[in-house]
Amino acid sequence: MAKPTRIVALGDSLTAGYGLPADAAFPVVLQKALREKGMDVEIVNGGVSGDTSAGLLARLDWMLGDGADAAIVEIGANDMLRGFDPSDTRKNIDEILDHLRERKIPFLIAGMRAAPNLGGAYAAQFEPIYPTLARKYQAPLYPFFLDGVVGEKALQLPDGLHPSKAGVERIVAGILPLTEDWLKQLSKSN
Repeated sequence: MAKPTRIVALGDSLTAGYGLPADAAFPVVLQKALREKGMDVEIVNGGVSGDTSAGLLARLDWMLGDGADAAIVEIGANDMLRGFDPSDTRKNIDEILDHLRERKIPFLIAGMRAAPNLGGAYAAQFEPIYPTLARKYQAPLYPFFLDGVVGEKALQLPDGLHPSKAGVERIVAGILPLTEDWLKQLSKSN
């Protein structure tokens, strides 16, 4: 029997499922949705609440272990919320993606937008990180991980930052078609 495709979802609290029961976290809900589509996948939750791009870079080898077939990379929200220099964030994410490529682990990138209170100049530096790196690595990009969730109280926890259970379901509904197409392409190339 073929073993399931093992995908490590690398990220921060948005991936980890901050404030939610374990079965409502993004990796679990995405795995369930993909299995309902007939895809044999196991998605490992590699999200750490509060993590930054530098933190993910530092723990990357440990998170990947020795058995990742693919990765979803969702990182940068905490860098942005803390006002870190976008050039440092870009450098860290670039190193993460380069390391994945060196290990021959294909990846999908989940992008992030800057919070409006940081201003247009910050957004102009931060937001291009994801499409630029997706082009560089010819990787699929889901442009905004929180698409459809931001500003929707029913889809957020009371902190206004993290998705609720319904918010995670909205994220999965949004990213599912891209993820499904990406995994089909991967299975064709193997």
